Amino acid sequence: MPSGAAPVGRVMAQLAMVMNLDKCIGCHTCSVTCKQTWTNRSGMEYVWFNNVETRPGLGYPRRYEDQERWRGGWKLNRRGKLQLRQGGRLFKMASIFANPVLPVVKDYYEPWTYDYRNLTNAPLGDDYPVAEPRSLITGKPMKIVWSPNWDDNLGGGQEHAPRDPNVEKMRAEVGEKIRFSFEQTFMFYLPRICEHCLNPACAAACPSGAIYKRTEDGIVLVDQDQCRGWRQCVTGCPYKKIYFNHRTGKAEKCTFCYPRVEVGLPTVCSETCVGRLRYLGVVLYDADKVTAAASVKDEKDLYEAQLGVFLDPEDPEVRRAAERDGIAHDWIEAARRSPVHALISTYKVALPLHPEYRTMPMVWYIPPLSPVVEAVSESGHDGEDAGNLFGAIDALRIPLEYLAELFTAGDTAPVRASLDKLAAMRSHMRDVNLGRTPDGSAAEAVGMTPSQIQEMFRLLAVAKYEDRYVIPTAAQADARRLEESAVPDQCSLDYEDGPGMGAQGPADADGPFGADSGRKPLPLVTIENFHAMRRRQTADEEEPLS
Repeated sequence: MPSGAAPVGRVMAQLAMVMNLDKCIGCHTCSVTCKQTWTNRSGMEYVWFNNVETRPGLGYPRRYEDQERWRGGWKLNRRGKLQLRQGGRLFKMASIFANPVLPVVKDYYEPWTYDYRNLTNAPLGDDYPVAEPRSLITGKPMKIVWSPNWDDNLGGGQEHAPRDPNVEKMRAEVGEKIRFSFEQTFMFYLPRICEHCLNPACAAACPSGAIYKRTEDGIVLVDQDQCRGWRQCVTGCPYKKIYFNHRTGKAEKCTFCYPRVEVGLPTVCSETCVGRLRYLGVVLYDADKVTAAASVKDEKDLYEAQLGVFLDPEDPEVRRAAERDGIAHDWIEAARRSPVHALISTYKVALPLHPEYRTMPMVWYIPPLSPVVEAVSESGHDGEDAGNLFGAIDALRIPLEYLAELFTAGDTAPVRASLDKLAAMRSHMRDVNLGRTPDGSAAEAVGMTPSQIQEMFRLLAVAKYEDRYVIPTAAQADARRLEESAVPDQCSLDYEDGPGMGAQGPADADGPFGADSGRKPLPLVTIENFHAMRRRQTADEEEPLS
């Protein structure tokens, strides 16, 4: 530790995610696989723990970023202290039985299926039969007017894009920068999951204390036994990533696929991502600094304040403090190899989503650069020349101000710095790939060395499976002992109507979702199979599962 530096406070570890928006193609594979794994059951038809939004657009639920309406996240009171935007204890007591600040079905969408039987059972006639849409909630015929992905590929569309809360705020500050005409429009994809925040407003809003942040890995979960369905957490979450199961009367949310990460496997959305744009790793942070960082007065300082909470795992003093606070050696070593730490703190190309909510989010994003290359090339200039790229960033088709509203509370400087580094990486690696010796000017212009540029390129462009997902399994022995000593009806995911969907006996073996969807009295799959699945991802030859 440098002389005069403040001592390291209470060290904690957090599993975090970074998404590279430059690589997202909007295929929604992550959404579908998450849906099939976690929310493909009654009461959760409208729920998407993972969804992919087109920006600009209204998001899911509609206009969730408008906190003047939804009152999510934190704000500073007159004394400069953090306070839930939804109100204090008196407000919660007054509204506990009828919370008035909740999205309704029309803000999400009314889920539907189709009456496929009509296609085969319709009587012979001159017209063609159709599969009429029917509500999954009421079972009655319905008209489809909205969906969780209604904005898909319509970025800049005249009907909805001007109502994007970020566009409205940006226009109020910088005027008519965005024009939604066909030739000037822009779009990019924004995948979203629960942010598993360091300062979660959902947990603070819950009257029952059912929402908690796990000390071992920072994952935020809902205790289904403790939850009483007050739905204050839905209001408290500014990202609207907590959902109410209208069948069980409980709140549910993204679990960061903790049964997988506990054995070293990535989340389902990461595993199945076609663009390989997700990175998982450990971040060490000083828990004693979180409140102060979330309480800085100027919203534009929140990004740097959160960076100040993170600790350098290469610092010997930090490692000693981590061991002092019970962080396992495997986790400390994983933090040293963490791609998330590298992208957030070392290269500083990843940015948080809406830091102004003061929840200290732990799912970060690398802003998109792709359109600038095509725009420069179409003008007749070299699209990957460093000088051209740096000059074109200010004229991005995606305005810097819009990206700043998403990721840095309106401060364009960190966004510009991130895009400059991505542009320098493209220019430098173009010379390398063409067999030319880079002169180093592009790297020098962004304060990096050529070796750092190439290491960042290796991580962002060609990283292997084990480099993208550095997930420690320090609790492996405990996990194995718990897994192999459990009896079939003690699965932690088998709460009523939960994703485990456990049944009580052989009669219930065929569950509500087809054969074998209920619990059968068969031996549990042991934890070794999970590790075999992980080895298969990197092996040259297929390894059979037991």
